[in-house]
Amino acid sequence: MGEELAARQLRSWGYRVLEHGWRCRLGEIDLIALDGPIVVIVEVKTRRGVGYGQPGEAVGPSKQRRLARLATAYLAARGWLERPCRFDVVEVLWPPDSAPVVDHTLDAFRPEGGRSQRRGRC
Repeated sequence: MGEELAARQLRSWGYRVLEHGWRCRLGEIDLIALDGPIVVIVEVKTRRGVGYGQPGEAVGPSKQRRLARLATAYLAARGWLERPCRFDVVEVLWPPDSAPVVDHTLDAFRPEGGRSQRRGRC
């Protein structure tokens, strides 16, 4: 449910969602979208609470490396290796009996390191 909510939110911000749950032998990418000409690899983390930390904290270095490999596989499969690409994280905090809160971190990480910027909350 968190991925569908994230996809709807991305569409409302003008993204074009291309793939849900794209898989290959290396694993799965939750969402793949276009933000203008930029291919956006989106990791969605959904939690009921923050007892184990914020959802996005689960996207550590190991997960980042896996997503980078998956992104390369996806771009190669589409013939898009020359297209710009970035990695976003969408956190969905969905407590029982409450409305969900969606946080979107734009450019959440770069395979070689880098900064992130908060996009928005709804």
